Amino acid sequence: MKVQDLTDALLEYMPDADVDIILNAYIYSAKAHRGQSRRSGEAYISHPLEVAHNLVKLKLDATTVAAGLLHDTIEDTLSTPEEIQELFGDEIFQLVDGVTKISKIHFSSHEESQAENYRKMIFAMAHDIRVVLIKLADRAHNMQTLGSLSEERQRRISRETLEIYAPIANRLGIGWLKAELEDGSFRYLYPEEFRVIEEKVARGKDNRAQYVEKVTSRLVRELKDAEIPGKIEGRPKQYFSIYKKMIDQNISFEDVHDLIGVRVLTESLRDCYSVLGLVHSLWKPIPGKFKDYIAMPKPNMYQSLHTTVIGPRGERVEVQIRSEEMHKVCHGGIASHWRYKEKNEGEDKLMNQQLSWVRHLLENQKDLKNPKEFLNAFKVNLFPDEVYVFTPGGDVIALPHNATPVDFAFEVHTDVGCHCQSAKVNGKAVPLRYKLKDGDQVEITTSEEASPNRDWLSFVKISKARSRISNYINTEERSRSLTLGKDFLEKEIREYGLDPAIEMEDKVFGEAAHACGFKSTDSLLMGIGIGKLSTHHVIEKLIPREKLEGKELHDKTLIKLKESQQPESSRNAIKVQCFNENIFIRIGKCCHPLPGEPIIGYITRGRGVTVHHIDCPSVGTIINDPERLVGVEWDTGANIIYQAHIAIVAGDKPGIMATISQAFAECGINITRANVQQGSNKRAYFDLSIEIQDVEHLNQILEKIRQVDGVIYLERIKDFNKNSPIKSRLEALGEKLGTQGERELSTT
Repeated sequence: MKVQDLTDALLEYMPDADVDIILNAYIYSAKAHRGQSRRSGEAYISHPLEVAHNLVKLKLDATTVAAGLLHDTIEDTLSTPEEIQELFGDEIFQLVDGVTKISKIHFSSHEESQAENYRKMIFAMAHDIRVVLIKLADRAHNMQTLGSLSEERQRRISRETLEIYAPIANRLGIGWLKAELEDGSFRYLYPEEFRVIEEKVARGKDNRAQYVEKVTSRLVRELKDAEIPGKIEGRPKQYFSIYKKMIDQNISFEDVHDLIGVRVLTESLRDCYSVLGLVHSLWKPIPGKFKDYIAMPKPNMYQSLHTTVIGPRGERVEVQIRSEEMHKVCHGGIASHWRYKEKNEGEDKLMNQQLSWVRHLLENQKDLKNPKEFLNAFKVNLFPDEVYVFTPGGDVIALPHNATPVDFAFEVHTDVGCHCQSAKVNGKAVPLRYKLKDGDQVEITTSEEASPNRDWLSFVKISKARSRISNYINTEERSRSLTLGKDFLEKEIREYGLDPAIEMEDKVFGEAAHACGFKSTDSLLMGIGIGKLSTHHVIEKLIPREKLEGKELHDKTLIKLKESQQPESSRNAIKVQCFNENIFIRIGKCCHPLPGEPIIGYITRGRGVTVHHIDCPSVGTIINDPERLVGVEWDTGANIIYQAHIAIVAGDKPGIMATISQAFAECGINITRANVQQGSNKRAYFDLSIEIQDVEHLNQILEKIRQVDGVIYLERIKDFNKNSPIKSRLEALGEKLGTQGERELSTT
C-alpha cells in the first residue's frame, strides 16, 4: 500500500477532499515511526497505511484517514499530544487521542487496564463515532498480522476481538468488517475447527459455484421477463457463521443446509417485494425461514428480505433481496452515512438513531465507577440477537434475546420500569421473568406502591434496567442500614446511661468515624447497620474511657447475643479484611467450608460476615452485590476442630456398624452424630458427623475408610441438614450401585 493509492481512492468518492492533510500526516507518521518495525519484520509505517486503507474502504473523510495515519504516534513514538494538536488541529488531535490507550495510570491488573481503555474509547465514540471506526480499522489489520505473535497473545487478542470489536462492528452495521474480524478470531481461537471447516468448504466449492450459477441464470431470465431491474450475485458463507450454527443447533457440517446463497439487488423498495414474489413462485419457500428486515429493520439499520427456498435438485438456497441503497448501508453501516460537513438532515437522523444506544449506555452507567462493571454493561448492549415486540399502541421495540417484560418496561420509560407490577403478553397474564418472543404484544400494569425487586437482577437483560434496579436497591438498603446503624448505636449509648444526642455531636462523631476508618458518619452508621463493625468498637473511639468507667451494659438482649457468639478460638479461625477484628463470623450451613478450601465472605445485615465455599450455589447471588463482599482467609495458625458430615453406603451385614466405628477410632476420629438406616438391595446407609482439623485431614480419613471391608461408597456431604436423613438422598445411588457394580463406584 502506497500513500498515492490512498489519495486516489479517496478522490474517487470525495473529489473535493483535502489530500494535503493526508500527505502531511503520512510524512509526519513515517518520521515518527522511523527505525520501528512490526513483529512480522515489516517497517512500522506499513501498519498506519493499512489502517488508513481500511478507513478509505469505509469511504470516510480526509480528516479521519489522516487520523488513521497518526493513530499510534502518541502511544508508540516520542510525539506529544501538544505537537499533534499544534500541527494538525483540534479535530484530528481529538480523534488520535480517542484511540490512544491510557498508559500513565497504574491499574491493579491487565484486565482492569483494558476495561478502562475500552471505557475511554466508548466515551470518545459517543462524542465522535469516527474514533471507534479508526479503532476497528486498526484491529482489522492487527488480526491480519497475528501470525507473528506468540500463541498466548494470538488467543488473547482474538478473544478480545470476538467479544468486543466484532460485536461493535455488527452494532454499527458494518457487515464485511464484522465477518472479517469474526473469521480472523475463529482461526486462532479454534484452529482445528477452522481448518476442518475450511477444508470442507474448499472441497465443495466447485459444485456450489456451479449450482449458484444455475440459480443465478434462472433468476436473471425471470427478472428480465418480469421487467424488474436488478443484479444477482453469489454470497459466500462465513466460516465462523457455519461453526456457530453447528454449535448452536448441535449439528454436523453436512447438516448445515444453507451454505448456498444468492443476493438480489434492485432499484427500489417496491421491486424488493416483487422479486420476493417471483422467487416464491419459482421455488417452494421453507416455512419459518422468511424474515422481513425492511419493514422491521435491525437496530444497526440493516434492511433486507431473507427467505430460504427449496431450489433445483432439492437443495436449500438462501436468497437475500434488497435495494442498492440498502446494500450500501449493509456494507458500510453507520460509515455509509458519514459525510463530514456534508451531512443532510436524513443522514443526521439515521446516525443519531444508531448512536442512541451508546448514549443511553453512558447515561445509564454513569454511576458505575468500576471499569470492569462498565465493560460488562457495555458487552450486554452489544447483543447480536434481538427480539422485536410491540407496545399496545403498535410501536416496535427491539430488545436483546431472552429479554423479559421488566426489560420492556424500562425500555419504554424508567418510571414504568420502577413501578412495574404485572405484565400481559398477547392479552394473557405472564410472570415478569417471562422470555419475550418476536411479535409479542406487551402490556405493563404499574402501581405507585410497586418498586424494583432484587430478584429482577437475576433475569433482566438490558443495562438500563440493571442499572436502575441496582441504584434503587442500593439507595433503599443504604437508607435502611443507616437507620438501623443509628438505632443500634443510640441504644448502646443509652445502656451506658448517656445521652446519644450529646455523645454523637457532629464534630466529635466525625472524628470517631475517621478513627474507625470511615470517611463520614453516615458511612460509619451504615457499616454498623450491615454488620461491618460493632457498636462497642465505635463507642471506644467516640466516648472517652474515663466517662465509661464504672458503667456497665444492662441490655439483656445484647448480653445474650454476645454469649451466643462463637468461641474466641473459632472467631479467630478466619481472618477478615475489615475494620473490626471482633466482627462476628458465621460459616455457611449450605456448604460447610473447611480450612484449605477456597472461601468467600459476605456481609450479612445485623449478623456480621457469613463465609461460603467459593463453589457454593449461594455465591451466584452474592456476587451480584459486590459492595457486601469482603476478603476472608483461613487462619492456618488456629488450632480449631471442625465438624464434617459424611455419607457411607455399605453392605448390610452383621457387625458393619462396629467395623466402621472401629476404623474411625483407629484414626483418632470422634463421631459426634450417627444415623444408620437399612435400605434396599442389602445396603446400609450411614449419615455421620465427625471432628476433623482441615480438608486435608478429612481427605486422609476418607481414604482410610474407603479401604474398610464392606464399604461400597463414601462421600462428604456439604449441604448437610440434620432434618433430612442421608438415606433419602442415597436411595437412588443405592439402586445405581446395585446395577453398575460395587468396584466401579467404590473408587469414586
